[in-house]
Order: sequence, then structure tokens, then C-alpha cells
Amino acid sequence: MNRHRSLPALLVLAAVGLALTGCAAPAPEATGLSIVASTNVYGDIAASIAGELATVTSIIDSAAQDPHSYEASAQDQFAIANADLVIENGGGYDPFIDVLVDGSGTTAVVISAAAVAGLEEDEAHSEEEAHSDDDDHGHLEGVNEHVWYDIHVMGDVAAAIAEALSTVDADNAEAYTQNLSDFDAELETLEAELEVLASELGGGMVASTEPVPAYLLAELGFDDETPEDFLEAIEEGADVPPLALQQTLDLIESGDVRLLAYNEQTASPETERVRSAAEAAGIPVVPFTETLPDAQDYVSWMRANLEAVAAVLTAP
Repeated sequence: MNRHRSLPALLVLAAVGLALTGCAAPAPEATGLSIVASTNVYGDIAASIAGELATVTSIIDSAAQDPHSYEASAQDQFAIANADLVIENGGGYDPFIDVLVDGSGTTAVVISAAAVAGLEEDEAHSEEEAHSDDDDHGHLEGVNEHVWYDIHVMGDVAAAIAEALSTVDADNAEAYTQNLSDFDAELETLEAELEVLASELGGGMVASTEPVPAYLLAELGFDDETPEDFLEAIEEGADVPPLALQQTLDLIESGDVRLLAYNEQTASPETERVRSAAEAAGIPVVPFTETLPDAQDYVSWMRANLEAVAAVLTAP
């Protein structure tokens, strides 16, 4: 298997992989750069930086698709093979991207958001974890790979995208730099709003059904005290240990939890039981998703999440 090589600005060049099997029709002549993102979250950020100078394809663009267990298609393979830039979350969250990159023979630049966040120090170990046959999710043990809920990291990812595009399309580097500046300005406004809200809410304890929004909740000053065994089981799609479920219910019933963060895209009888317990205890339930909702961009989505938290905790 080919390995990626680290470059400055946390860019990762995909080495030439295995050639595509069989004979494929020649690709149509490109009218601009081609960017492929694992999810529409990264596709939206890439589109903000590329503007009209690239075509962006998001493989996961619906809440009905699960990146953890997504099975790539021949169309996905073709898109990756002809891409100039590939963006993945990494950290084992979307391992199908690594399979496509390694099998496509692409020479695209590959950016891993988890690597940008500093979560993939040992890449060989990361790939071994991500491709484990015993773990459909493949996330790195002890690592919260849901880095798109970290606004600061997404600023760094946007910068990596701008640098990559400027490298492969130097003639339009100035446009990418300007688009990055505009995107950063939006993020700075969002970060200022987050800081104000954090000071108003005053922190405290929260619970969650999965650590998807953990980075955002931590920035808001909250401590997630949900038992790790419960979170891990839900994230892996495994049976929740009875003790972990009871500990989670006890936490909900303690009277100390200010809100329950609920991942609407990963529901199970156990998460529904926890949600029912929270509602019975008068604890507000705030829904979160893993992919970008319809008719929203990354900044408006994160702002909507902040507003949802504020609405339930500042209501009279």
C-alpha cells in the first residue's frame, strides 16, 4: 500500500497507487480544477476557497449516508482518480477515501483535517486502525475525530486548501488568497460570537449520545461527563454495556446536566432511552448532525448550533 508524504502547511501528497482495473473511457477535458471531498462539510469549505475556479464533488452529501460504513462506488473511484485535490476528515472517520486514493493512481494533493488538527502523528498506525477488519468505524482509539466542530481547526483546513490550490493553479493564487481572507473574516466573527456566548452561559456539565459536537461544546465551556464506554459503543454501532447505560441514565437523573447533545444521524434504542430520560428530567435536548444541513453553509450551520444551545439555556 502506498503511503502519504507530509509537506509544509500540513498538505499530504498522494503517491501513485494501484492502477484502475480494466479500460476506462478518457476523461473529458477539465474546464477548471476538480476537488473531491469526503463530506459536504469539507466540500462547502473548499467551494468557499475555490469559488468558480473549481468543481467540487462531495461524496457524502446527505444525512442518510453514513461515512463510517460508506461503500465507495466506481463513480467515486473515477472522481478521485481525476481530482486535483482530495479532502478527507481522516482519523478513521472516512476510511473509504484512503482506499480510493490508494487504488486510483491519483496524483492529487490529499488534505486530512485530522492531520491538520495534529491527530495523525503516526500515519502508518492511523491507516492500520482505519482499515481494521474488526472495526467498521475505524476511528483512532482515544481520539475524537469529529474535528469539523472545531472552528479554529477549520480555519487551518481552509488555509491548507488555499495553499494547495495555489500550488496546483499558481495563476489564480491571488484569488484563492482573497477567498481565504473572506472566509477567515467570517470565522473570526463566528469565533467572537462563540466567546461571548461562552461567557454568558457560564459552563457546567453536559451529556451527549456521541462525541460529535464535543469540540464546540468544550469551546462553550462545558464538560461532557458521559461515560466513555457508552459513547464508544454508540460510535462503533456496538451493544452498549449495561453498566455504561445505567451510568449514563444516572448522570441524566443527577440534576447536574444542563443539556443533552443528541446526534440525530446515529439513533438507537439506547440513545432514545437516554433522550427520553432527559426529557422526563426537564433537561433540554439539542440536536446535532454530522453533515451539512440543506440550504446552509459551514458558517451558518455552526452559528445555528450556537443559537440552538443559547435558545435552550437562556430561555426565560
